[in-house]
Amino acid sequence: MKNDYFYVTTPIYYVNDKPHIGHAYSTIIADTIARFKRLCGYKTFFLTGTDEHGLKIEKEADSRGITPKQLADSVHIKFKELFNAIGISYDRFIRTTDEDHIRTVRIAFKKMEANGDIYLSEYEGWYCTPCETFLTEKSLLDGEKCPQCGRTTSKVKEKTYYLKLKKYEKRLLDYIENNPGFIKPDFRRNEVLSFIKEGLEDLSISRMSFKWGIPVPDDEKHVIYVWFDALVNYLTGIGYEDYLNGKNPDFENFFKTANHIVGKDILRFHAVYWPIMLFSLGLEPPKSVTAHGWWLTEGRKMSKSTGNAVDPISLIETYGSDPLRFYLLSEITLGLDGDFNTDNFILRYNSALANDLGNLVSRTAAMLNKYTGGNVPGRNSAFEDGGVLNTASDILKKLDERYEEYDFAKILEDVFKFINILNKYINDSAPWKLNADDPEQKRKLLNILRTASVSIYYISYLIYPFMPETSRKINAIFNIAPFDAQGFSAGADSIADVCAGLFKDGLRIAEKTEIMFPKINTDKNIKK
Repeated sequence: MKNDYFYVTTPIYYVNDKPHIGHAYSTIIADTIARFKRLCGYKTFFLTGTDEHGLKIEKEADSRGITPKQLADSVHIKFKELFNAIGISYDRFIRTTDEDHIRTVRIAFKKMEANGDIYLSEYEGWYCTPCETFLTEKSLLDGEKCPQCGRTTSKVKEKTYYLKLKKYEKRLLDYIENNPGFIKPDFRRNEVLSFIKEGLEDLSISRMSFKWGIPVPDDEKHVIYVWFDALVNYLTGIGYEDYLNGKNPDFENFFKTANHIVGKDILRFHAVYWPIMLFSLGLEPPKSVTAHGWWLTEGRKMSKSTGNAVDPISLIETYGSDPLRFYLLSEITLGLDGDFNTDNFILRYNSALANDLGNLVSRTAAMLNKYTGGNVPGRNSAFEDGGVLNTASDILKKLDERYEEYDFAKILEDVFKFINILNKYINDSAPWKLNADDPEQKRKLLNILRTASVSIYYISYLIYPFMPETSRKINAIFNIAPFDAQGFSAGADSIADVCAGLFKDGLRIAEKTEIMFPKINTDKNIKK
């Protein structure tokens, strides 16, 4: 087992409204990589949570006639419910109203101030409340609109604390240029470099015009800027406060492996402001910041104001969690936008999941029960697989590299090509035509059934990070413990040995198997 560490985070999500498919997407990405790293024996920490401070939350709560904390308490539960429904295996769900986070933010602020990187001055400019973002005049659209969301901004003038960005501009630029894997994908890295080269301006990190936030230490007329507050959650989650007190030796091991999964709209906060905050604290930037695209509906970004958000809970209740996970990760290349279309979702469900994967498992189990009494044949000296298992080996050889690049769509494409190869192998071999009373034909029959069974085990391993519930069901059919069972660890380089041991003398499968993916009637949009 590896002694390596791995730390992965999602953005923390605003609690001004219930979660939509975009929130699910970010979190499924992080969950998938966390599950794979655990499989490979990494000591893994997966952090997600909710961002509960700021003017936007204060205004939303006021419109509902409740306090900001009451709003946060009610909405954060909806995120937890979604994550539970979709099988998210987080290690901590952090809230920015958590007491340890409030302390950590104030500690970080004071350390940066003590290092000479925070100063009090006056801000006069534009602010977008929905995006919780300060804007320069040159960045506005039509002289007044936010370039991110298109809404009208507000001009503000108030005393504010600033974080020195210009001081660290060259250091950040050098870091990004010398660490090409820091920002993914590459075209996003180029965008960030262009932004920095235009020249950084010091960042306002406090507000006086509202009260719902963490007070600035020793000057509680100010509340700390919501983005400063939010970014510090990545320190809070793995025990920065205890680390400073000498009680958390794992902090540095985890933080140097930090992988932040973010939407493209918040890349600047994570790839510019956050590294500079860390420089000020005497810490190095995270290992990587990966910016994914948006899920759109009819070409438009999902939002509360347009009312076009797709409800993931409704999809899960109708089709299950794994089909949604599969669709979101297979349909688009990470970094690009995708358009969520229910008809296309159902088409992929029926073709890839019901027809290809589900049918493969069902008919293999049925043939085992029919021809061998439910026993997976053991390996014999004359075993032949027709080269089928070489395909699995080829996928496994590329697996670590694919995960390093978050190339989930390609992994799933390879897996389903393997599924199709296996289905073709079974069809071409036609075991149902073989005479089990003839020794040579029986040998062929047993070879086919063993090849199919071993291949399905590999498939279960390969899809586990993407579709954990489906993988568990497949393993249950073969009476094998799930891959997330305590103590299991096998990377792509060692799963073949695990498989060989499990299947050496054969296995006995379950007598009854359920249909994993009932086909959806596209006329009535119901499962059959």
